[in-house]
Amino acid sequence: MLARNALYTLLASTARYGWLALAGMMAVGLTTGCAGLPKDVSRPVSVALVSPERTALGQLVAERRAADGARNASGFLLLSGPQAAYGSRLALVNAAQRTLDLQYYAIHADASSERLLLSVVDAARRGVRVRVLLDDFHSTGRDAQVMRLAFVPNIEMRMFNPLTGARASQLGRMLNVVTDFSRVQQRMHNKLFIADNAMGVTGGRNLGDAYFGHADTGNFVDLDVLAAGPVVQELSRSFDSYWNNERAYPVQALVTRQELDAMRAQLAPRNTGDPQGATPVRAGPGQRTVAPAGPALEPTSAPDAAALQRARVWDQQPMDLSQARFTWAPAAVLADKPAKIPTDNHGAGSSLADAPASASQGEGSTAEDGRPDGAPARKATSPTPGAAAAGTAAVQDAPTAPTAIAPLPKAVVSPSQTALPAPARRLLQRGSVKAPETSPLANAGTPEQAQNGDTVVDGLLQLMGYARRDLLIVSPYFVPGPDMKKAFADARARGVRVRVLTNSLASNDAPIAHAGYARHRPDLLAMGVELFEMRSELPAELRGSFGSTGSMGSSGSKARSDADGGGPGASRAMLHSKLLVLDGRLLAVGSMNLDIRSQRQNTEIALLIRSQSLSARAAGQIETALKTAAWRVELDNSGNRLVWRAPEGSRLPDATTEPDASLPLRLMLMLLGPLAPDHLL
Repeated sequence: MLARNALYTLLASTARYGWLALAGMMAVGLTTGCAGLPKDVSRPVSVALVSPERTALGQLVAERRAADGARNASGFLLLSGPQAAYGSRLALVNAAQRTLDLQYYAIHADASSERLLLSVVDAARRGVRVRVLLDDFHSTGRDAQVMRLAFVPNIEMRMFNPLTGARASQLGRMLNVVTDFSRVQQRMHNKLFIADNAMGVTGGRNLGDAYFGHADTGNFVDLDVLAAGPVVQELSRSFDSYWNNERAYPVQALVTRQELDAMRAQLAPRNTGDPQGATPVRAGPGQRTVAPAGPALEPTSAPDAAALQRARVWDQQPMDLSQARFTWAPAAVLADKPAKIPTDNHGAGSSLADAPASASQGEGSTAEDGRPDGAPARKATSPTPGAAAAGTAAVQDAPTAPTAIAPLPKAVVSPSQTALPAPARRLLQRGSVKAPETSPLANAGTPEQAQNGDTVVDGLLQLMGYARRDLLIVSPYFVPGPDMKKAFADARARGVRVRVLTNSLASNDAPIAHAGYARHRPDLLAMGVELFEMRSELPAELRGSFGSTGSMGSSGSKARSDADGGGPGASRAMLHSKLLVLDGRLLAVGSMNLDIRSQRQNTEIALLIRSQSLSARAAGQIETALKTAAWRVELDNSGNRLVWRAPEGSRLPDATTEPDASLPLRLMLMLLGPLAPDHLL
């Protein structure tokens, strides 16, 4: 049983193992037919709230900016600890008056998502229009119950790049998509949580216990940014481009409520006789009592463990947004176009969603739907079943003129622009760079062409060309392709110090991805790149985060220490933050990894912020982790063998093999690593 469970986890737990799943299935002759996706699907067009400044959140942003005497219109708060990350999302849901837009790669049906999504349901019931866009890879088994949100009034839910086959289990689905391997590999990895188009969270976290310090077996060390002001409208334009794309399918076109009920019944034996799975949970002061398993989710643990887990989650309080200490700074958004992922007809026609994902409504620019500034926005048609028409009409009837807050410069490459996006060049305040031979926007017609155009990772590699002193990079899955290695070599030739923090084999939740990184270590070290691999056991002061964010809890007192991992799984840490700090003045935070998968296959989004104070705060937290929580990888005196230098104060000896990793794990790396191509890791 243990061996079978381990094999299942290896083959089916993540798209990063998709190549291995395919090889294994073909080896044992497990092939099945592949049913097609539904045709002629209705996708009513809708867009973000046009006048966010009229909402309470919009007014709060204006008040905070005025009180701080800020010159820049957009504000930012780093969310490195689980309490700040979770509390900020709760606060956005509670404060939303008009719209909530959620875009995620994964939403897990567990206690953390349960409370958050039940709050989203409450928001829908009070008239907030809710749109949830979810990549379809993880929507199987218990996690498929998240799709029940689509049947709640005033909530629309769409699945991006859906997969065919049964949803009862992930392994069963994998067996049904052997003949559609490329679709499995290309996923929407973007992560956005936006309220009233006025405030939003973006970064590395998905929604689930492991991202908020409550998992039983281990938790991710992650980083998000709470953004406020006009930069949020850039994030919303990216969301709209995906939401209105032909790759986004309404849940009702993929699964019925009766089918979800049947799957739920199959899962019921894990619970007690209570059909909802547990007794009601008392919410915080002044809030209603909620049945914890609700209409959207089911618990994932045994009843007693689930009750304890839910008690921990419900003990967390929303962040007091009025006390958030924003840093006001210039910023820009880099976002991949949905066309990066192929359609069944390979781009036979473009849609609203294939327009530039992060084009601003600045002077002389064009809005997301192709209209000039000030022109009437597209009217959203009747929503899909489960969405309240009244809520949509309220958004439609908002004034269509652009917001009075000064917009950002255009944030994507246009045919007349150079290879580096214009706002990134302005953020760096340097001269122009050599123009590309072809325009990335001209390459959006077919999947192959879109893949060859500029992506978020390409933009970050171009940014590295501006570094003059220091590049500090955090990438949990680090599989550098030739152009990434060239960017590092060029930086080193200019005398730039390059440091990279990634997972060790022991801390990596996708250990086979470590194989792609491991084969490049000698070359990277030889060119002078400094490599650090995070331990799976962190010091108490770093557990669950890279340090305190300085955010405040709902009562106005200092939030629970970020050092508190939040749950029994905090002893095992897995790096999941994705960021870059350039010369101590530009900070990039997003969903992307520095690997070929993020560059060529998955869609990503990143927020670029020019701020010395935020950059220094992030760099300081990372440098503490490099010293006390990471192995430093070096070449020995012969230049032929690797040595792992132990973290400061750990009292551990240096190692000459993958530290903290078990022998079976090291053997797996040796046997399977050479078989795994970089672009499928």
